[in-house]
Order: sequence, then structure tokens, then C-alpha cells
Amino acid sequence: MSVLFVARSVILGRWASDVGLGKHVYKIGITEEDPKALAAAGWAGETDWKIIRGEEVAGLSEEEALQRLTRKERMIDPNLYPKLKGAAGVFRLSAVQVENHIIVSRALAGASDRVDLKLKPADFAAYLIHNATR
Repeated sequence: MSVLFVARSVILGRWASDVGLGKHVYKIGITEEDPKALAAAGWAGETDWKIIRGEEVAGLSEEEALQRLTRKERMIDPNLYPKLKGAAGVFRLSAVQVENHIIVSRALAGASDRVDLKLKPADFAAYLIHNATR
């Protein structure tokens, strides 16, 4: 069974913030093997990647997931930024869009309490997985 995972690198987030991409940068991918082993090997020249969330998916390839996500979010082009070293599936996210997603999801579920949101990396991961699987 394939695993859809979302990973985050603090060092790459700092770099992205310095070049104007924002600090919310996440890598999404699909693998048959353990994603933690892939994260330990690293992407984009960084080895501090942490798997934030993973979900088993059937019948979904990495290309399909990336295509679904690019309809909604902006993928960072690895050809424009040499720092990425060809790593596909790195997305920059806006905190406002993730907040809106959470608020609308709560409202549709009938739990629309007005609580101030403090976004965590798990919220960004849930947003990416939701949009990649629908």
C-alpha cells in the first residue's frame, strides 16, 4: 500500500523565507517504502526533514497527487531555485488559505465555534493531504 506523506524542513523553511517564498514550505510525496527513511536521506540538500503526517492511499500516484495539488496551491519550481536540487513536490502555502479551509470544514461539520486558530505544521499537512486526495 502506498503512503502519501507530508514532510517539513526547518532549514529549507528559513531559506524560503529569506528568498521571499514564506516560511510555510512543505514536501509532499507518495512512496511504497517507509517515508521516514526517505526523510532521513533528505531532499533539496537538507537532511533535517521530519515527516509530519502520512496516510495510506490506494490507486494514487505521485504525479496525480501533485497535479491535484497544483490546481489549488503553488508548487515551487525546482528549475528556478537551484537550492531545491530537482526536488519535485515542494509547495509553499499561505496561512490564510489553511485557516479558511479549517473554518469552512468546521462550519460544514456543524462545529463552527469562534476559536482563534493557531496553526501548527499538522494543520498544513492535513490541508495538503485533503487537497491531494480529493
